[in-house]
Amino acid sequence: MSEMLIVGAGPVGAVCALALQQQGIAARVLEAQPLDARADTRTLALSYGSRLILDRLGVWDRIEGATPITRIHISQRGALGVARLSASEVQVSALGYVLPYASLTAVLKQALADAGIAVDYGVAVAGIESDTACATLRTAAGDTLTAPLVVVADGGRGAKAADPKISRDYDQTAVVCDVQTELPHGDQAYERFTPEGPAALLPNGDRYALVWTAANADAQRIAALSDAEFLDALYRHFGGRQGRFVAASSRKTFPLKLAYTGSEASDRVVRIGNAAQTLHPVAGQGFNIGLRDAWELAGLCGDTPADEVGSADMLRAYVRGRRVDVLGGVGFTDFLVRVFSNDIAPLRHARGLGLLALEVFPPLKSFVARRMIFGARG
Repeated sequence: MSEMLIVGAGPVGAVCALALQQQGIAARVLEAQPLDARADTRTLALSYGSRLILDRLGVWDRIEGATPITRIHISQRGALGVARLSASEVQVSALGYVLPYASLTAVLKQALADAGIAVDYGVAVAGIESDTACATLRTAAGDTLTAPLVVVADGGRGAKAADPKISRDYDQTAVVCDVQTELPHGDQAYERFTPEGPAALLPNGDRYALVWTAANADAQRIAALSDAEFLDALYRHFGGRQGRFVAASSRKTFPLKLAYTGSEASDRVVRIGNAAQTLHPVAGQGFNIGLRDAWELAGLCGDTPADEVGSADMLRAYVRGRRVDVLGGVGFTDFLVRVFSNDIAPLRHARGLGLLALEVFPPLKSFVARRMIFGARG
């Protein structure tokens, strides 16, 4: 069987290539960025389920700087209702982990090299055409490559995506940075819902990674505040559960939207990760769904007869198998943003009752926690 082509050497593409190799299937990865591209400074929130995938690929133990999340405190500002999730209640060592994006990508890049998987850096994709026999990929340099299956895992940058089937502009922007609090985090994360959008504090080393969601116009103003003004504004916005905020790193902003394109799995081409769906960061679902996309696709390729890999029947089976998990994550995050990002009194009271039910009804708490950790198969 000819080697698969994967567009994108980020975490989702790298995991797909490594998982395919475990199934005995060769893959070649094309990455538009050069080998020495500047490291991404983002912070990632990995679920425990994603850690298991990285464990199975033999890369988790190589990652440095991962901070466990053993408890999550969920509340809404100015209203009743608090829920607490803990790793011990669902019998896992951690609900998730916070780590630098650069740490994960560096380890995966080395794992690809150690595994002898070919990665062509600095190769941009100009287009992909396909029929029932094979997919043909054209690079920006004019080269042509063919494969029984092309996996688009680059967020859609290298190959034109179809129009989203579900699209929503939340008119929100995330302000992100690291912050130091008076009190130690004790591996506890916070998800605080406000009418302007959720604010999350994720334990990250001896600090917190902050994701402060605000309306587009407000976010730019917030990000531009001096450190002292920013810390005071954050204290007023989030509250004093961790004492005062005493230090903050430089702020960055990211616009937030929902775009569900779908796997577009037909005629030898399949989209995974951000190339298939981009989610709001609330509840930290998007990246973890992308890793499950890669793992499930590789597993299905391994279970499919060699001459049928990439066929329409196989790709339809992939789409069916991923639909509940992906659309469940899309619906869950969209529901949280739309229901919690307002100050409508009846909804505020209903949210409080919902959080109370989550706190006092263990089966519901376990269900929600396991869905966040493992997806639809939780």
